[in-house]
Amino acid sequence: MIKKILAYGFTLAIAAAAGCVIWIEYRHYSDDPWTRDGQVRANVVGIAPRVPGPIIRIAVIDNQQVKRGDLLFEIDPADYDAAVEQAKAQVLAAEAALTQRKQELDRQTELFQKKVNALKDYQDAQDSYDTAKANLAAAKANLLTSELRLSYTKIYATVNGEVTNLDVSEGAYASTGEQILALVDRDSYWIAAYFKETQLRHIATGDTAIISLMGNEDIPFTGTVRSVGWGIFVTDGSAGQGTALLPSVSPTIDWVRLPQRFPVRIQVYSSALTELRMGQTASVTISHGAQTKNVSMIP
Repeated sequence: MIKKILAYGFTLAIAAAAGCVIWIEYRHYSDDPWTRDGQVRANVVGIAPRVPGPIIRIAVIDNQQVKRGDLLFEIDPADYDAAVEQAKAQVLAAEAALTQRKQELDRQTELFQKKVNALKDYQDAQDSYDTAKANLAAAKANLLTSELRLSYTKIYATVNGEVTNLDVSEGAYASTGEQILALVDRDSYWIAAYFKETQLRHIATGDTAIISLMGNEDIPFTGTVRSVGWGIFVTDGSAGQGTALLPSVSPTIDWVRLPQRFPVRIQVYSSALTELRMGQTASVTISHGAQTKNVSMIP
């Protein structure tokens, strides 16, 4: 009899322990949302020349790291050098014309004060002088424009990042505004994690996120929830041009009714940047209510 009681007691203890474990895991799942649907994101800066011309030099290679201000490529400056020299000559000619008109105005002023010539001659001299000043200002503006266009023949990196999709060679013709390559902004990495709408009430700005990347699951790192998306693209036929700008997220299939998933933007800490590549798959766990302080983040 005692053995039966002990056996029943032991069985009940195991069942109670199992129930506690299940309850703890359920609370963990409910209060600390988790998703495997995450991606590493970053800002991509398209690099395009502001002036057209043949490319005479490419200073980088594909996938090279660059710093802000590094030379990327150069367009043949010959035509733009010539335009600068021509603009300088126009400035000199305008300055000479202004000097001549000033001398003529001084003579006409003196003669008019002595009542030797007519008022019309004096006014004509004034008009010619004003026109010469305007022509000089226009010539200087043209020179500045020519110098700017010449400076645009050298294209520099606008951000710290990695050269991506470099598919051009020296001798190719570059058109104005046509993107030649892309830079992945190294200072802009974040994690886009997609959570079900049933999980959003357990996610708040400032919560700590534990992130692991596919292939590097043994090296998790942390981040902070910066924001939760306020809308996604609706695919049920709803009209509206603005909705096309919203993220398109496909619902996951669980049961019959599919909860929508919303993007959660997670800012990562600078210590993780060496491991991040845009498009990597990430798993994310949110510690609701837990916040990490005094850690440098990428803005």
